[in-house]
Amino acid sequence: MEANFELIEKEQIDTLHFPANDVIDELDLRIQRKVELERAQALGNLEHTKIKIFFEDDASKKIVDTTIWGVTDVEIILKKGVVIPIHRIYKIV
Repeated sequence: MEANFELIEKEQIDTLHFPANDVIDELDLRIQRKVELERAQALGNLEHTKIKIFFEDDASKKIVDTTIWGVTDVEIILKKGVVIPIHRIYKIV
């Protein structure tokens, strides 16, 4: 899957634009994504574990290797207040 994704730095995310539509169509996969994000947040807060986030902005598919500090109903929060809308995330590893 990584071959289709461009690796970027967390600091670049603030410059990206995110469309309103969800990148995942199936409800079950959306639920699974939310569970995985909450698990990644726990790992980030307790063990400072970095994970790979596969997502898409309005231009292309991207991947970032970072720690998730918070998860809300609509976005994930990374260090320094950087956010990615949940509906634009494909998966996390």
